Amino acid sequence: MPEPSSDYRVVVFGAAGVGKSSLALRFVRGTFREACVPTVEDTYRQVISCDKSVCTLHVTDTAGSHQFPAMQRLSISKGHAFILVYSVTSRQSMEELQPIYEQICQIKGDIRKTPIMLVGNKSDESQRELDAVEGEALASKWKCSFMETSAKMNYNVQELFQELLNLEKRRTVSLQVDGKKSKQQKKKDKLRGQCSVM
Repeated sequence: MPEPSSDYRVVVFGAAGVGKSSLALRFVRGTFREACVPTVEDTYRQVISCDKSVCTLHVTDTAGSHQFPAMQRLSISKGHAFILVYSVTSRQSMEELQPIYEQICQIKGDIRKTPIMLVGNKSDESQRELDAVEGEALASKWKCSFMETSAKMNYNVQELFQELLNLEKRRTVSLQVDGKKSKQQKKKDKLRGQCSVM
């Protein structure tokens, strides 16, 4: 079990093309990229609050295929929390999460203490293969939380990461640093106040 440190590691798993990078980029940078660029592994960082002090949230965006089993095992052993992403437009993408979930259980042992979010991304798409009910049923079976998101529409992205941090029982972690707004939010608020109509 990873010891509490000044870092908090969230690992994002899922099949290729489900929108793992899009969710991470939308959360950390507030941007969305239309093209699917295959990832080997990327880590994004954001400052958050841990037990009333500041720490770094590391969001590790993993490869969408199963080409790197050693990297996958390492990511699981170092991770504090996990986001398992499937696309609501692909039943197969949900099925591909099963071996990853089993590996998390095997490496982490008692997963009741491990925050896991099952995420149905691309909820803005009309060509669905999966309803929210199916996501909820799988989350219930896996004893984890569930949420539908759309990285494209920025729907439930911030909420997803906050909910994941809320599931952490070993320490208090929050996106709000010391109850204050993040630098990004302050900047947004500042810019909002500087608009003038010509």
